Amino acid sequence: MPNEDVLRVADLPQNSPTRFKLRPAAPVLSQIAMELDLLDLRKLEFSGQLAAQGRKDWRLTAKLGATVVQPCIVTLEPVTTRIDIPVNRLFLADWHEPEASEVEMPEDDETEPLPTELDMQRIMREALALALPLYPRSQSAETGEMVFTEPGKAALTDEDVKPFAGLAELRDALKKDQ
Repeated sequence: MPNEDVLRVADLPQNSPTRFKLRPAAPVLSQIAMELDLLDLRKLEFSGQLAAQGRKDWRLTAKLGATVVQPCIVTLEPVTTRIDIPVNRLFLADWHEPEASEVEMPEDDETEPLPTELDMQRIMREALALALPLYPRSQSAETGEMVFTEPGKAALTDEDVKPFAGLAELRDALKKDQ
């Protein structure tokens, strides 16, 4: 099991998978937390294997586990989230970069060009950044309701603009009449 975070593709064995396990130390966790605007990064582990896929391509199959603390988007209170996700990448030797000014994104977002060296630390950080909750919310967070209008006019509320808001009242009124 290699200890280095950077693996030279030319040195990888073709006939057996290369296993890896990254568990960054506290100073690296602090640095990653700062880069990703996290309040804290308590645990981080990235482990898996690299295996030859055909003659030139390589497949990374891994698991990312992390415990992150982010500020709540409403209250700014700390929100702790456990992340456990699979990470899959296919590194292609014959990768062709699109040349058009506008390119449609392919559905397969796991393919990348094959570099001469695979930086496992970079792959781990990228996978973590993509897995973070976009809008972390604490249990006590309430969004509330903002109401704005011109002076002297009745404000339009969220309840007023719901298309079926009055149907329940109408249904109940019809039942009473029957």
